[in-house]
Amino acid sequence: MLSTLPSNVSYLHAPEGADELTGAHLLDIIARRQLTALFQPIIQMQTGDIVGYEGLIRGPSDSPLHAPIKLFRAARDNNLTLEVEHLCRRVVLERFAELELPGKLFLNVSPECLLPQREGSTGETLDFIRQIGIHPDRVIIELTENQPTYDYELMREAVLHYRERGFQIAIDDLGEGFSSLRLWSELRPEYVKIDMHFIQGINNDPVKLQFVRSIQEIAEKSNTLVIAEGIEKQAELLVLRDLGVAFAQGYHLGRPHANPARALPAEAVQALSRNGVAVYPQRAAEKNTVSILKLLHRVAAVAPAMTNNEVYEIFQADPKLLIIPVVEDGVPLGLISRFEMIDHFARPYERELYGKKSCRQFMDSKPLIADKDTSLQDLSYRMVESDAHHLFNGFIITDQGRYLGMGTGHDLMREITQLQINAARYANPLTQLPGNVPINEHIDRLLQSGTRFWVCYCDLDHFKPFNDVYGYRRGDDVIQLTGHMLTRHSDPDRDFVGHIGGDDFMILFQSEDWEARCRAILADFGDSVLEFYSDADREQGGYISEDRQGKKVFYPLMSLSLGVIRVEPRQYYSHHQIATCASEAKKQAKKIHGNSLFLDRRQPAR
Repeated sequence: MLSTLPSNVSYLHAPEGADELTGAHLLDIIARRQLTALFQPIIQMQTGDIVGYEGLIRGPSDSPLHAPIKLFRAARDNNLTLEVEHLCRRVVLERFAELELPGKLFLNVSPECLLPQREGSTGETLDFIRQIGIHPDRVIIELTENQPTYDYELMREAVLHYRERGFQIAIDDLGEGFSSLRLWSELRPEYVKIDMHFIQGINNDPVKLQFVRSIQEIAEKSNTLVIAEGIEKQAELLVLRDLGVAFAQGYHLGRPHANPARALPAEAVQALSRNGVAVYPQRAAEKNTVSILKLLHRVAAVAPAMTNNEVYEIFQADPKLLIIPVVEDGVPLGLISRFEMIDHFARPYERELYGKKSCRQFMDSKPLIADKDTSLQDLSYRMVESDAHHLFNGFIITDQGRYLGMGTGHDLMREITQLQINAARYANPLTQLPGNVPINEHIDRLLQSGTRFWVCYCDLDHFKPFNDVYGYRRGDDVIQLTGHMLTRHSDPDRDFVGHIGGDDFMILFQSEDWEARCRAILADFGDSVLEFYSDADREQGGYISEDRQGKKVFYPLMSLSLGVIRVEPRQYYSHHQIATCASEAKKQAKKIHGNSLFLDRRQPAR
């Protein structure tokens, strides 16, 4: 939106008398009609055709009011908003008709100037467009919000007034304005324009992707067409096309101009007409931000003054109760285990000796205690490093040192396991690359698009013995190196790199030069992996280690095997079938000594 003024704009301190000068200058601009209309094309995503233009305005080029943001600020400060808006509409409409531009005109109107009574009894805009020969169905009234809109009933009446006269309605800057979502719900416009904040960088931001995807889903259910504005890169354009967004606008497609282009730049036309799918941004592996508060169980505590007999009776009354915390003045002191107490009381004379004494007698005075904000991962590390009995006894959860409740080792292990499973499915925490679910989703999108692509299954040779000899930390370093290398030699806008798990990766190539990229990966890996070995092992080309049967075996240095299959349109029908064939190609590649590339040239039955 370029022709209205956001309310949060501030100015540097102006010299005394500047307001009067600005007001006089603005009146002179209105009187002499010193405004210039610019037009920015809006295209249809699927065809690349220009379907219309947004009409924009500029003040005199040598004036401090040249920029629309300053022009409309001055108009509001001097109570001339209505006069300036009406002049802007006239200038834009006249120039649009004069240029005989094709398609529709998106005409900026602020909600406060939309009301019929502001137009006069006959409707100034309608009368004027008839005079210059433009039919109302070619004009889209684009509501540009610069102040909060509260009177929705009045707005609905105004929109109905214009619709009855043949106009359509668009809402500008969806997601940015004060009440744009409410306006959408109340007015049910024919078009919504998504604010450029959510468009720029969408190819790298999964949150923006999800926002636009959600808006698109709402639009489809409400029979609204979405326009994405602010597109500056080809990658943004292709992601939006694949999301099903109907129309697009931005510098990549055409800048605002007094005499705008009638066709798209060749680069944009070629990109839109090319088969294939965009590579969606993927969420990174989730950092462990879930706290142990999720595991909290409210367990009644006992005071240290309570006797062992009394605690024993509590256990007897509740057969499922396994642990009782001991707390004094809100501060946890320890834990009493059901099995520990029963074991003591089962011994001769122990109940007679200790039954009336403080329950501290059988209390574990060094329990595992953690604050409620402790992450699951951090507590699991502490649990593993602690004595084994803590896994059975569980842990005390506190809030700034005050007792809250208990957590069990079983619950902790279950949650940690689930986090690891989710991480492996969606994003690998070691390489941050997409996991199996995103890989399969991308394959399905490629299959649905009917485009040719190549599937490259990547696997490290002799990785396990390296891990055993040099340690898992060095093994992790090799995995990370491989992930970085595969990504570096792939086109981020066309090729999808995923981490299946362990030392297995997959690249889904749309790049026609996939083979050269694979050769570069192999050469790069062959040079880089040498740094992970000792001088002696490098010199002899390997090392001796024990195999699974305990026998001494010589293992060569690690190498990389790439098994590739080519996928033609309608050749495969599911990611399961592709995974099977790619795995076979990888097995063939591993039969070749050293760093290897194998292309399966067999064509399965259609």
